[in-house]
Amino acid sequence: MKDETILLAHGSGSRLSHDLIEKNLLPPLTNPLLAKLDDSAVFDLSGLLAFTTDSYVVSPIFFPGGDIGKLAVCGTVNDLSMSGATPLYLSLSFIIEEGLTLGELRNVVGSIKDAAKEAGVKIITGDTKVVNRGSADKLFINTSGIGVIPTGVDISGANAKVGDKIILSGSIGDHGIAVMSQREGLKFSVPVQSDCAPLNKLVSEMLEASRHIHCLRDPTRGGLATTLNEFAQQSGVGIRMEEEKIPVHDGVRAACELLGFDPLYVANEGKLIAIAAPNDAGKILAKMKRNKYGTEAAIIGDVTAEYKGKVILKTRLGASRIVDMLSGELLPRIC
Repeated sequence: MKDETILLAHGSGSRLSHDLIEKNLLPPLTNPLLAKLDDSAVFDLSGLLAFTTDSYVVSPIFFPGGDIGKLAVCGTVNDLSMSGATPLYLSLSFIIEEGLTLGELRNVVGSIKDAAKEAGVKIITGDTKVVNRGSADKLFINTSGIGVIPTGVDISGANAKVGDKIILSGSIGDHGIAVMSQREGLKFSVPVQSDCAPLNKLVSEMLEASRHIHCLRDPTRGGLATTLNEFAQQSGVGIRMEEEKIPVHDGVRAACELLGFDPLYVANEGKLIAIAAPNDAGKILAKMKRNKYGTEAAIIGDVTAEYKGKVILKTRLGASRIVDMLSGELLPRIC
């Protein structure tokens, strides 16, 4: 039987709209706050809060290792986590192109359910709009998220200090290469999958090891190089990293060599960069390696008073070069 497709009428506020929500969106994601279906979710929170918003327009919407639904949840959870917050609640708004099949939508919502369950967050409010065929490239998702920051946590891109160590949670470039290869129909001898993952529990464990984590960020668009440049400029310090210590999977390295990309600039969706006090970096790293999303974690460099506002890479050959921020768009629409 041919799968039913989304019609403009599904966004009209009619019975079709209610059926779409009540039969396809609500059942997998339901919880007491969402089930009320009020215009706003009402809840009680106390303490220092973190709030973020993002939009996801990845093409294609399904790729090796994930899809736009998993990406939306993990990306929002990770943005909250990079301030040290414990993510609690998310909103999701779907902009659906006429013609998307209900099967595709159900698969995306299933991924949202699984990712939210793993992260321990609840979807508590949302919205659905349907636009004309050709106006949205199947599906766009907008999110917002809210979390609570524990007492004593102060994490910011402006907090890096001279002598701090730079910790990377694992291999770089997997997400960008996975999405690009799916989009272009490329096949590599070593398969590449997106690293899309929720990192909030990893961050929580890192903070258990030490509260002397000064900076956290997930290196998404622009990759590792751009994120480190942001830290250097925000904190007014220099950053020095060693090429041989940066983990890159063989498939990603081969794809980058073939396509002329630098893995330092390729996007990630399940990695983080931490800048931490030197005396605590070892125990933070040890804690990370016990988490499934940190098994390849490594200390890749340090913060220096030299080269203020710049990032320097020591190459495998022993030379040093400036690694600038990404200029332009290396891989468009990867998140």
